[in-house]
Amino acid sequence: MKIVCVIPARLASSRFPRKILSMLGGKPMLQWIWERAVTSKIFDEIFFAIDDVDTARLIDSFKGRYYVTSTKCLSGTDRLVELQKRKVVRGDIWVNWQGDEPFIHLEMLKELLQTVEKKIFDVYSLKKRICSKDMIKDPNIVKVVTNKKGKALYFSRTPIPYYRDGYSFEKTIYYKHIGIYAFTQQALAKIALLPPTPLELAEELEQLRFLEGGLTLQIHDTEHETMGIDLPEDLVKATKWIHCSA
Repeated sequence: MKIVCVIPARLASSRFPRKILSMLGGKPMLQWIWERAVTSKIFDEIFFAIDDVDTARLIDSFKGRYYVTSTKCLSGTDRLVELQKRKVVRGDIWVNWQGDEPFIHLEMLKELLQTVEKKIFDVYSLKKRICSKDMIKDPNIVKVVTNKKGKALYFSRTPIPYYRDGYSFEKTIYYKHIGIYAFTQQALAKIALLPPTPLELAEELEQLRFLEGGLTLQIHDTEHETMGIDLPEDLVKATKWIHCSA
């Protein structure tokens, strides 16, 4: 089974423009992801999917690999779909490791891929129980609900599930969705035929297109914490995190 890792890196982020060029702990944020992907020894191929010459120059500076994709792609997965259509890359499993997730590491990758060989689901991802009250209401933290077997039912930026009679933080459970995906080759081919959906556009969550299109998503649990870089203040927090864990 050939596993390829694609790191989509879009320059014109709406909430934090040019964030993928940011420095983190003395080196480019994208280099953190590249080095962790390479040292994991999990992937047969690793490369970025980019849309700008400035990003290309940055990746060249640490000798990474990349393919240039269209600026019209709405999401990271759209860049994977484009590369599959162009047949420049072939793989049985395509991992979409977002360019703003520098803290994903080997154990999380193993958790992500633990059942892909069974070929039961179309898409695989991760979730972690939320342990902070502030995170529950934070729209930048995507929440997910699943059934007992880990099959995704819905994703939202709002707190889900809604506890009608109120909730006790000690007794109620919310899960944070961690934005890394593993797609089967067939799943990407299906996604290529799916137009953006009302739910996806409303919440700005590409995974809702997968659900609306009838794809099945298995969401594995992880105990490992991570943080995506969505806003400028996240970069400050991430820098502190690196220094604390050094």
